[in-house]
Amino acid sequence: MRPLYAAGFTTAFGAHGIAANLGALSDDAVTSLLVLGGLLALYDGAEVVLKPVFGSLADRVGAKPVLVAGLFAFAAASALYALADSPAWLWAARLGQGAAASAFSPSASALVARLNPTAKRGRAFGSYGFHKSIGYTLGPLLGGVLVWAGGLRLLFAVLAVLGVAVGAWAALAVPAVPPLPKRRQTLLDLARRLADPVFLGPTAALAAATAGLSVGVGFLPVSGAAAGLGTVATGAAVSVLAATAAFVQPSAGRALDDGRLTTRAGLTAGLVLTSAGLACALLPGLTGILLAAALIGAGTGLITPLGFAALATRTPEERLGQTMGAAELGRELGDAGGPLLVAAVATAATLAYGYAALALLIGAGAVLAASGSTRLRAREREMRGSGE
Repeated sequence: MRPLYAAGFTTAFGAHGIAANLGALSDDAVTSLLVLGGLLALYDGAEVVLKPVFGSLADRVGAKPVLVAGLFAFAAASALYALADSPAWLWAARLGQGAAASAFSPSASALVARLNPTAKRGRAFGSYGFHKSIGYTLGPLLGGVLVWAGGLRLLFAVLAVLGVAVGAWAALAVPAVPPLPKRRQTLLDLARRLADPVFLGPTAALAAATAGLSVGVGFLPVSGAAAGLGTVATGAAVSVLAATAAFVQPSAGRALDDGRLTTRAGLTAGLVLTSAGLACALLPGLTGILLAAALIGAGTGLITPLGFAALATRTPEERLGQTMGAAELGRELGDAGGPLLVAAVATAATLAYGYAALALLIGAGAVLAASGSTRLRAREREMRGSGE
């Protein structure tokens, strides 16, 4: 399992390590904020388009070959800019990294599910999420150190070495999991399966958690600066968010496997915590920022392993890659949609109204999840009663 956790760390470290340090480039590479935005969007755009595609490919040919090929492709794309220091190659490298991550990220998730029985999937996804969160946390910090020491090319070189190392480790240590036979699926069958509440519920929760996390990382420092706080204080707040999300995930996964927490209760509680965290961002000063960071991190930490474990448990194993790719797409949409919503509302009013809008939206999701769980339990009781 450890090579799969390392793959999760690689995609998170690469995404945030570069994104946080692109602005340190010289003027000939990043000539405007528009160029910077394009470089940032290129990676995520590739993931939005390609993750479902590579997830389906993993079901067809096996998840391990797609995982290993994706890691080596990530290394090759990283080496492009490390070897050829020019703006054009930077764009090509960033696009290649996003495409490669689209291959190995859903494949790793599918293998986490395939290689663990249902009773242990909560723990497995909790550990996988922990390592990804560590990558998100360390990416900006270690990436900044590498850029300071040797420029952006050094960071890309380190990512190339990391991709090769993890790819070789996965090739040697991850068991071969052959694709399972499956019946033919039409586009209508796929649409029905993805529209099923069994898929939509956990995926919507994952998207909401990612939206809250992205808004917390991006906008809490803005609130801190407006309150007169320094970069150390605001950076510490973001670290609290990431660290809380990292350390809650394994505990949430263990609680699910041990029967101390149900998927429905956990997802609902996670949505409530995320919404409450965004509401706390309305409070003035460092207290509000720290409370917001801790609660958003706890909500994300609850939702992530439970959401993926629920999807893995309720999906036919021969379709796991496709489901994980589609779920990752949902997370990417939340990652982009949350900041866009907050920014749009903040532009029309103030940042406080932006936090409030997203808090209300996620809170409404919690209410719908709770009411949907009540209806589903009633339906299950009816079915059991009719069968007796």
